[in-house]
Amino acid sequence: MQPNLTRARAALASLLLLSPIAVVASSAAATPAAAPAVTASAAAKAPAYDVTIRITEHGIPHIRSNTLPGMAYGAGWITTAEATCNLMDTLLTARGERSLYEGPDATYKDNVGGSATNLEWDTLVTDLHDRRVVERLLADPVAGPSGRAKAMVVAETAGINAWLAEHEITDPACADDEWIKPDVTTTDVWYAFYLAQLISSTTRLLPQVTGATPPTAATRPAPTPTRAQLREALEQDDRFGSNATAVGGDDTSTRRGMILGNPHFPWLGRYRFTQMHLTVPGKLNVAGGALTGFPAINIGFNKDVAWSHTVSTGYRFTPYQYTTAGSPTSYRTAGGGTAELERRDVDVQVRTDAGVETVTRTLWRTPQGYVLNAPSLFMGWTKDSFWAFRDANAEHLRTFDTFLSMNMASSVRNLLRRQDRGGGMPWVNTIAADRAGDVLYADHAVTPNVTDALAGRCMTTAGRLIFSVAGLPGLDGTRASTGCAWGTDQDAQRPGILGPSHLPEVVRRDWVMNANDSYWTPNDEVRLTGYPRIIGCEDCERTMRTKVVMAYVRDRLEVGRETPRTLASHEHANRVYAAEVARAGGRLDQVCTATGLTAACQVLHDWDGRSDATSSAGAAIFQEFVWLADQRDVGLWEVPFSAAHLLTTPRTLSTAQPVVDAMAAAITRVTDRDPDLSGTYGELHRSGDRGSAGWPLGGGLGDLSGDANAVSSTLGDPVLDPVTRGSSYIQAIAFRGRTGIDARTILTYSQYEDPASPWSDDQTEMFSKEQWVRFPWTAAQIRDQLVEVVHLAP
Repeated sequence: MQPNLTRARAALASLLLLSPIAVVASSAAATPAAAPAVTASAAAKAPAYDVTIRITEHGIPHIRSNTLPGMAYGAGWITTAEATCNLMDTLLTARGERSLYEGPDATYKDNVGGSATNLEWDTLVTDLHDRRVVERLLADPVAGPSGRAKAMVVAETAGINAWLAEHEITDPACADDEWIKPDVTTTDVWYAFYLAQLISSTTRLLPQVTGATPPTAATRPAPTPTRAQLREALEQDDRFGSNATAVGGDDTSTRRGMILGNPHFPWLGRYRFTQMHLTVPGKLNVAGGALTGFPAINIGFNKDVAWSHTVSTGYRFTPYQYTTAGSPTSYRTAGGGTAELERRDVDVQVRTDAGVETVTRTLWRTPQGYVLNAPSLFMGWTKDSFWAFRDANAEHLRTFDTFLSMNMASSVRNLLRRQDRGGGMPWVNTIAADRAGDVLYADHAVTPNVTDALAGRCMTTAGRLIFSVAGLPGLDGTRASTGCAWGTDQDAQRPGILGPSHLPEVVRRDWVMNANDSYWTPNDEVRLTGYPRIIGCEDCERTMRTKVVMAYVRDRLEVGRETPRTLASHEHANRVYAAEVARAGGRLDQVCTATGLTAACQVLHDWDGRSDATSSAGAAIFQEFVWLADQRDVGLWEVPFSAAHLLTTPRTLSTAQPVVDAMAAAITRVTDRDPDLSGTYGELHRSGDRGSAGWPLGGGLGDLSGDANAVSSTLGDPVLDPVTRGSSYIQAIAFRGRTGIDARTILTYSQYEDPASPWSDDQTEMFSKEQWVRFPWTAAQIRDQLVEVVHLAP
């Protein structure tokens, strides 16, 4: 038995409290099925579910039931144990009650794009409840979930409540929150799912929606943004991204498929992953990472196919510009008519020093969706016009069904067919590999059916400007319900979205990848072209991160096939691709020398060019340099991008004074933390998730620096402050022979959120040391790593 198992078992018993369940403490060599059980009576009334959870090292649950609802019950129960405060905070948001319990003025960030005050979040969510958006979708036979999914959410909700009913919360983050009770409803859970669908659309525009008010005579025109400001405002936040590489049988040592997937997600808050292994004999056997509270695997593998996701460049919404008709709340319609905006007065309960009060906020809508006031996007509300937007992900509740079906896939082609039939892949690309040796890249996320032809017919003057800068078509609201309505494809799961035949995909046997650039370049030779601009750009610049991810595979294939070990090794190779380009011709040294900071420049010169935790402080200087140059909008490269040389442009580091100034400032920032620059990069770059010991980490900024292992901070300085985002649930999966799976995984911030748990920081330490969890997939592997068995029989 490993030394930590006794400590882990004791901590688990403390966390679980052994109340409504049967629990078996098992040695690593014990046979779970043979272990005796002591069953206590269930306190919470719920349907009859029979679930066994085998917990292996690092707190990873292997949940087994004879039914899908039973499996979902177990997932809800164990997720509540692992992530109590985060899950309940997610459900509080889904209820629209943040202001009631946390006050109206605090800022709530979901850390993937949505940032607003509690009152702003509650205003939107309360209006969704008032309009019964989710309830209507639950009754929709096309856009709503299946009966199977509904039954599973009923079970998951029961599992959440069962854990809450019988356990005292020990996590200090929410132990004193009296509002946490075993009163979670299925509606709460579905609204949480629904809000997750909106993170690339409605909730990203939350302040602009909740702050939209009709202009008055005293309203002063907002300054017109520059094209650069517009592009920056509409571009996907590079903190919210991922890498994934799938290598096919033609290029692997096993002649089977392999995948390395690394989603770059928050280490704090709602969008953390938990690891799970879900089994329903004869129906489902899948493992991987699931976003908190989701009872299916989002990124993972089964016996025949493994997949990962990266955030897509496509837009999930389109703005419509309306011409006012006599007042700011009247607008013109097709055929010379007029209409009035729908005024929605929303009552939100808020906590104040004087007690609970009702605050009324007003939202405005057209039949297409919410009105927004966003002058920085050229979408201001003026006396002459206003903008509203239609959100494709607001019109369905199919994401759970889509992932659940994908969990049962038998090949990459079958995976994509299941995804398309589900119609609910919300905002990501899919990269996959299978046992037959095929690999897939596809961007089949939910996308408005706005072809370039429709956009050309329907864009307003301002809409064309937005389109030319960012690829988002701004359409004519006058014809929003007629000639400028979204189209319908016969092969789409429902009207209004692009069907599979109009979405990019490729299946190959060599390799594919994506690192959040558009679909155009799934590898160094293949070009996907001819798709609507709303999905992404073609003949456009690739980031340094895309280039390094490609370089790992290309360089390996020059000397031999990818093996399970070599593909996994790319995760911690930590090349800093932008530095490799900057050093060409001695340019990086020239820039540094011009600062006159000789000692620091020697450190930078001697740096090994990697972002390993053991690299010198030169790594921090370079990361700070490219970040500051970006913040100051300093152009770094003399040779611009050329589509004919997409992997080698831009290049040639500029030696202009603004570049030198950025370098000098970077050195100053690093020497403020390490005056003599004698420390390692890892001493300056440490883990910062809640409860972490502050482990030294490799990796860097991602797009700016050309690090595939993107880890940085949201707390101020992205390089030098504690890491709170980036590499998250990482998997390196290789299929072997007819049945074998080589599964390496790591959950960078660890499985449990309560700092008292032995599983709250153990994988973070492993990540710091560039180690992997050898994921227990088979019954024998689970038995070998077994820590605890939990039997739920309410």
